[in-house]
Amino acid sequence: MNIDDLILDIEQSIEMKADIGDVFKSALHRLGKGHATTDGTPLNLELEEWAGGRWFRDRGEGIQHLWGHVQVIKPPVLIELSGPMFMSYPAINHIEVKLEKVTGGTRLNFRHRAIGMISPEHREGVSTGWSGLLNGIKNDFA
Repeated sequence: MNIDDLILDIEQSIEMKADIGDVFKSALHRLGKGHATTDGTPLNLELEEWAGGRWFRDRGEGIQHLWGHVQVIKPPVLIELSGPMFMSYPAINHIEVKLEKVTGGTRLNFRHRAIGMISPEHREGVSTGWSGLLNGIKNDFA
């Protein structure tokens, strides 16, 4: 095993014609209650919008999965989340969602970094999954 097998670093960006505050609210919604798989299946995520707040999946009947915690929240320009996310094995993840005003709207820069025993399935699926989340945000303003 080499270091490349242990790390993940994905960056994606989108731009939309929308106010930065509205995009920030949409991003929080899509990371929480509005998060769904690429086929539209809701993940039932909860995001507590304060430093130290939990980001978790509530599957009902007492079944829950901790995805992480809010590391930084700075409305309307930044949220950072860190934790195991959907990886139920030795790994730590960091998500950064940064927003900036651009001519005519807002640019959202998304970065997911991880280190650990990352499974090939997760390595292959994360880009598609995060693209779906970003497209959902963009579609909120189409």
